[in-house]
Amino acid sequence: MKRFIAKSLAGFFLVAVVVAVWLWFDLRNFLVQPLSVPEEGFILEVKPGSNLTRITQQLAKQDILSKPRYFIGYARWYQHMDKIHVGDYLIEKGSTAESLLQQLAQGKVVQYPLTLVEGWTFEQMLQTIAEDQHLLHTLQGLDPAVIMQHIGYPGIHPEGQFLPDTYLFPRGTTDVAFLQRAYQAMQNYLKEQWAIRDTNIPLQTPAQALILASIIEKETGQVTERQQIAGVFSRRLAKRMRLQSDPTIIYGMGERFDGNIRKRDLSLESPYNTYRIFGLPPTPIAMPGRDAIHASLHPDPGDALYFVAKGNGSHYFSASLDEHNNAVIKYQLKGRKRDFSTYQQDNHAR
Repeated sequence: MKRFIAKSLAGFFLVAVVVAVWLWFDLRNFLVQPLSVPEEGFILEVKPGSNLTRITQQLAKQDILSKPRYFIGYARWYQHMDKIHVGDYLIEKGSTAESLLQQLAQGKVVQYPLTLVEGWTFEQMLQTIAEDQHLLHTLQGLDPAVIMQHIGYPGIHPEGQFLPDTYLFPRGTTDVAFLQRAYQAMQNYLKEQWAIRDTNIPLQTPAQALILASIIEKETGQVTERQQIAGVFSRRLAKRMRLQSDPTIIYGMGERFDGNIRKRDLSLESPYNTYRIFGLPPTPIAMPGRDAIHASLHPDPGDALYFVAKGNGSHYFSASLDEHNNAVIKYQLKGRKRDFSTYQQDNHAR
């Protein structure tokens, strides 16, 4: 009887070993076999509150995972069950169950781009953010001052405070987190540039540099001219001359601007009308990019006090009002001499 029991146990043990070995090899084969993924890949969206069991069931239902129990069992064995990060995962052609589990555990989610463009206003930036389908929107319809409170900077005017750049982020990132990142990027860059500024510029604070940079940004789209224009504005500030910048008038007019600046607009009472006020307006008028900020802190030397648009995207720079007025006649009035807003006053035209 004892011999029979011993033989039975030995037989059972042998079968168990064979089954275990078979299961192990079957598991290993499952883990290294390519998943049933389309040529273009497959986006797996992991939402907040999802767990590996639910994700596995979803993948099995879509015929991507053939043996979901193996997948869950392997994850439990290696304690990956609680390491699933929220976001979109790109499962590429050729991915295996093992590589997918590592991808989920490491949080290698798809990063989506959103570009903030130099020269945009805060309103334009908010509109672009609101239209992005990958962000989680929590700020829509809120007043700008309230938005600044939500992102942790109450009392700060939002215009120009966010650094133009292309930002990458996973699906589900909140608009609050996105704005905090862009805001901090601007403050970091401004601080960095302020520390290495030219010592003879007529600016007292980084905030003034940001305001001037925003005007430079709106005055020209040519990177090569920004330091020249910064030089003009810096000399005018040092000489207590009005900046007389058209973009500041346009910003101050807001929705009233119809594409043209008229003579009466030059007399508009506005803190942004640099044809009337001395010095800088109270806030930036747009988001300046890195080049414009650098230019505001490193203006070109020279004697130019005026510039006029030549019609080809570039500007003509002048040291005297007479030279400037002649440039206006040549480039703006097609050679016809007649009265214009800059003709008899200390001014510049675009």
